Amino acid sequence: MNEANEWSVSHMTRTELFHTYKSKILQLSDLGEETLKSEDFLLDRDEKKQLDIYYAPFEYINPDAKVVIAGITPGLYQMRQSFEAIRDLKDATDEEALRAVKQRGSFSGPIRKNLVTMLDDLELHHHLGIESSLDLFGSANHLVQNTAVLPYPVFYKGKNYNGSSPDMIRTDLFRQYVEGTFAEEMTHLQDALILPMGVNVRRAVELLVHQGLLDQERVVSGFPHPSGGNGHRHRIFAENRDAMKRHIAEHFKRHPL
Repeated sequence: MNEANEWSVSHMTRTELFHTYKSKILQLSDLGEETLKSEDFLLDRDEKKQLDIYYAPFEYINPDAKVVIAGITPGLYQMRQSFEAIRDLKDATDEEALRAVKQRGSFSGPIRKNLVTMLDDLELHHHLGIESSLDLFGSANHLVQNTAVLPYPVFYKGKNYNGSSPDMIRTDLFRQYVEGTFAEEMTHLQDALILPMGVNVRRAVELLVHQGLLDQERVVSGFPHPSGGNGHRHRIFAENRDAMKRHIAEHFKRHPL
């Protein structure tokens, strides 16, 4: 089953894929884990590697974004949040609903606080003309594209995939999403600064740089994954802070708002 590879990413939100799954989401009586991770929402599976990829409505692309915050993949929590948003906004337009999914579900939970703290330390908010990077998840949502190099929820042995095992860029199932769906998404955001969250996301983004699909100047290296489970994040951030801060400042000199 491989519907995702037949779907071409577009900033237009009324896609065949979304319409198919929207009706299924609205018909659900509960949003328990077994319901979310059911065959009804299965996009891809590699039984040998024990990998499952499920649908979640993260299609929206903001063509005016000035910064891309790229994570590994949505987890179960974000998946549930996205389904809830579609159900809450069942009478809204597709574009309004999908935009709300991005705002509500992207980097939600405790991870958002850690992310905002680091982004503000790098003074990203000053370059974007906002009071805090927290506004990127609210009033300044129009400035950001929150996304993931594996755009749909991935589970390894039934658990949220952590980006390291199996290796993202050595796994065929993952490569087709990185080089396909994610790379195509980036073509809509030509001048946006890209902040990969953690070393595994950075490796996936740099794969596209090496293939000539992304400009190296757009990619900020050295940003740790903001998960509370990443015990090395403070050290990694401190080691790369000055270089990242310079990179961001130089990017916005070349691409002012």
